[in-house]
Amino acid sequence: MFRWIGELVTRRARWVLAMGLVAVVAAAVVGVGAFSKLQTEGFDDPDSDSSRAAALLEERFDGSADYVFVVEAADGDVDSPASAAAGAALTERLRSDPDLADVASYFDGRAGPMRSTDGSHALVTASVAPGTEADPAAVLDDYATSDGPLSVDVGGGEVVGEEIGGQIGKDLGLAESIAIPLILVLLVLAFGNVVGALVTLGVGMAAILGTFAELSILGSTTDVSIYAVNLTTGLGLGLAVDYGLLMVARVREERAAGRAHDAAVRRAVETAGRTIAFSATTVAVALASLLVFPMYFLRSFAYAGIGVMLITAFSAVVILPAGLALLGDRIDAWRVPKVRGIRGEEAPAWARLARFVTRRPLVSALPVVGALLVVAIPLAGIDLGTPDDRVLPTSASSRQAGDALRTEFAGDGTHPIQVVTTPALDQADVASYADELAGLDGVVRTEVRPGDGASLVSVVTDLDPRSAAARDLVEDVRAVPAPDGVEAVVGGASAELHDQMTGIGDRLPIVAGWLVLTTMVILFLFTGSVVQPVRALLLNALGLGATLGAMVWVFQDGHLSGLLGFTPQPMDSSMMVLLFCVAFGLSMDYEVFVMGRIKEMRDLGMDNEQALVHGLAHTGRIVSTAAVLIAISFFAFLVSSVSFIQFFGLGTGLAILIDATLIRGVLVPASIRLLGERAWWAPAPLRALHRRFGLSESVPEASPVREAAAVG
Repeated sequence: MFRWIGELVTRRARWVLAMGLVAVVAAAVVGVGAFSKLQTEGFDDPDSDSSRAAALLEERFDGSADYVFVVEAADGDVDSPASAAAGAALTERLRSDPDLADVASYFDGRAGPMRSTDGSHALVTASVAPGTEADPAAVLDDYATSDGPLSVDVGGGEVVGEEIGGQIGKDLGLAESIAIPLILVLLVLAFGNVVGALVTLGVGMAAILGTFAELSILGSTTDVSIYAVNLTTGLGLGLAVDYGLLMVARVREERAAGRAHDAAVRRAVETAGRTIAFSATTVAVALASLLVFPMYFLRSFAYAGIGVMLITAFSAVVILPAGLALLGDRIDAWRVPKVRGIRGEEAPAWARLARFVTRRPLVSALPVVGALLVVAIPLAGIDLGTPDDRVLPTSASSRQAGDALRTEFAGDGTHPIQVVTTPALDQADVASYADELAGLDGVVRTEVRPGDGASLVSVVTDLDPRSAAARDLVEDVRAVPAPDGVEAVVGGASAELHDQMTGIGDRLPIVAGWLVLTTMVILFLFTGSVVQPVRALLLNALGLGATLGAMVWVFQDGHLSGLLGFTPQPMDSSMMVLLFCVAFGLSMDYEVFVMGRIKEMRDLGMDNEQALVHGLAHTGRIVSTAAVLIAISFFAFLVSSVSFIQFFGLGTGLAILIDATLIRGVLVPASIRLLGERAWWAPAPLRALHRRFGLSESVPEASPVREAAAVG
């Protein structure tokens, strides 16, 4: 197939390139509407008790409080005449807003829990009016103020989502404005000329625009998270660099061996194109594991990741070679003086490293393994949670409202555990049930509210809604039996966190089984060995453990919080799963890059050590250069003011660098050298299966790798 693609892109280069440009323009037109269709939620399991409770609250009680207005008196006393008058005016203004309903205000009845302990703050809450869709941005603009007798900060889930989404949009533009020029400059230095860098960057832009179009279409038919955009840009740019470097370097290598330009492009498609397609498949398969989770936040990253992988691979294997065929000798145009650039030949530094490691595998590997295990230690103390307003900078209105609620109010009732009973309870039964719930440890009080064929018991606590103690209280509440003939479902922020962690935990064995199975199958087809997949899984686990441990040390324990400007808090369970799956997929990307060349050398007749040295010498510079550039595309997310975006950027970039250097440069050759020929072992029936269905290169007589084998 790849030989046929190579023939097509060289003989019909103009046609292929024209069709590609038409597709990119069409994708840009469709993708421009993606942002308006994407959602800021998706962290909850729609089949959980907490989601059922939220639906019942919406249906029977017109929802819960969507907005929390935290007011602060300029004179320090919300009961002063000026503050009270301003508070009453704010309350009446909210009640006259047609988009809001169920306004409850401290300034109506001086309810104690709605007043801060020092008397400087008070609360007003409101819900979205039935049949309307209040715009959180408009609510912020209309009511958040720092002037007059009262300053007002607006909080609640609606506003948090709005401010996170708006902040990410701004941050993404800033990250791209930093990453794209920097990557372009480094690409020019990596290639040694401008043209090679521009065509590679073009592949990345095509992949990003194509994936935006995919997300726009999906966003019209199902829920898709806006956070998937970050993965799209990071992977699109990074993988374009990966695949562009590999393809252009192979073309240059074949040209240097004496092939005509078109023949070099065809051979590059046959070899590098096959590796790219296989690599993209492994990453896409890893990201497909996110589809098993019920939260559309995680599924959205599978949509984006699989899309960007396939589009990038297609662009690199079809469109890029067509462009290279048309460029001809101009592939080396606009050269940078005194910079040779990557040309596919063996890199002396990587050859020396490979020889050292293969001659002293234990001496090389043990310090690296020890260091990675030490970095992984903080993972043992991980505390999981979900994102709230604290992922935002302290300047955000909803963050200021949330900080005030946590520090100034005790048992304010804005984050209760909500128990919805159907059918409605009579007065005696609901009072008895509420009293039993009030007797649980950690409960400040209970509040009862009748609804349409249902009863609501709000269990107010002074616990942090995201704490382990609050999650334990949810289990205690669920353990209290409801009156006979009554169904009770438990919701609220703490219940949502509890159910989210349960939903993720229940499916982790499926994800692990999928990753192990697909890795075993794919790497067996690629290498013909059953030992190589096991070796790859163990080394990937070691690198990922170190990455996740470092993230706990930074974002949970608070190291670097001053430098990066975030608030330390429990690790976001969804983001931990996402980072694991993305980093696992990218590590398999480099596994295929390196093992493909090592296997190619073995197929030429080299022994184990020679294949390792020549394989790493050919791929080491490409992999390390690509890793630095793709890491930059993710490290650019550190400019974000949203902490879990910083987490994803830093974690993914760090995982890539660890894998491309310590894992590929040291542990892969050391482990294969220690295993010896056993590294390539498979039972006789599987060897026969691989001969029939496995993937292997047919290396022609006139080839740089055959020449390397002869020298080796």
